Amino acid sequence: MAVRITVDIPAPLHTRIRLRAQQAGASVRALIVRALEQTYRETCRDTYVTGPLVAGKGNLGPSFPIDENPHDLIFS
Repeated sequence: MAVRITVDIPAPLHTRIRLRAQQAGASVRALIVRALEQTYRETCRDTYVTGPLVAGKGNLGPSFPIDENPHDLIFS
């Protein structure tokens, strides 16, 4: 079931949205709904972590250290 809502959008923003929708070959409504869905999508808890939890620049340690002391890897 759809819900109707009225929102006041400033004229310059409305012009940009209308032009973007025209370029995408979509309606203004479809463009706004897609943007809201992307912004407020639900997170899925049943998926595996596929990337690093902490993003950072630096050298990665060995994937499977054999001879290294883990303490040296963490605190060096």
